[in-house]
Parts: sequence; C-alpha cells; structure tokens
Amino acid sequence: MVLPLLLFRSARRAIPGSEEAALWGLKSIKGSWHNFCTAIFKDVTYKELKNLLNSKKIMLIDVRETWEIVEYGKIPGSVNIPLDEVREALQMHPKDFKEKYNEVKPSKSDSLVFSCLAGVRSKKALDMAMSLGFNSAQHYAGGWKEWATYEFSEKKQEN
Repeated sequence: MVLPLLLFRSARRAIPGSEEAALWGLKSIKGSWHNFCTAIFKDVTYKELKNLLNSKKIMLIDVRETWEIVEYGKIPGSVNIPLDEVREALQMHPKDFKEKYNEVKPSKSDSLVFSCLAGVRSKKALDMAMSLGFNSAQHYAGGWKEWATYEFSEKKQEN
C-alpha cells in the first residue's frame, strides 16, 4: 500500500488542506475497482443458466420489450420485466408485483438472473438491482441470441 500513501502525501503537499480530496480520490478508485470486479463475477454462462433453471433456485428476468419476446421467443421460465420497469418493479409491494407480473416478488436475498437480447440491457438491469441491494443478482451476457443458438444446436444434434 505504498502507492496510495505516496499519492496521498503528494496531493497533500501540492494543495494545502486537500487531505479530504485525496482520500475521496482513493475511495473512488477503490469503488470503481469493486464495481469492475463484481461485474466480472456476475456473468452466467449458458450451461450455468441451464443448471440454475433446472434447479428452480433462481428467477430469470428478461428485460427486453414485450414485443421482442412475442416476435422472437423467450427462455423458458423467464419473467418479462422491460428494462424501463425494472427499478420500479423491484421496489413494488409484493401484492402489486404478483398482480402485474404473475410471479412472487423476489426478496433482496433471492438469486436473480437478468437476460436480454445480447447482454447490454441485462447488465444495466444488474447494476440497478445491485444498487437496490439485490446482492445475489447476476446477468446472462449471452442473452437470447446465445440461448437460441445453443438450443437450436442441441435440438439439431438430438435428431
């Protein structure tokens, strides 16, 4: 931890009374690193998702628009909550959530996996959920595109 100490000392010498600013800078670096690390470890692969779905220990939330699901299909067992509704949905009263999405509202300790078409929107949903305290949330970066490719390939091999 020599580098942060040197950074702190140099910032303090450079600008009198800047200890708080230097400490804030170090905290923001640490926060960014933490977010970077959690993002890496929150991705779920196709095989992992398949196993999680079979175990019935997760709620898979597809954050695509409803028309996309109607037109292209969905991962079996997923619940559709469009991205622009995710924050509100995760804060809803359980009764309202059940009424709107026909599912039991997840608690902050439940395992959630977000998916979309190719991982961009699901990552945004993951960040929202994490900011609301859903610490067991993950995302399926491959999304519907990857799922459909694997599923088509597996069905073709079965025939």
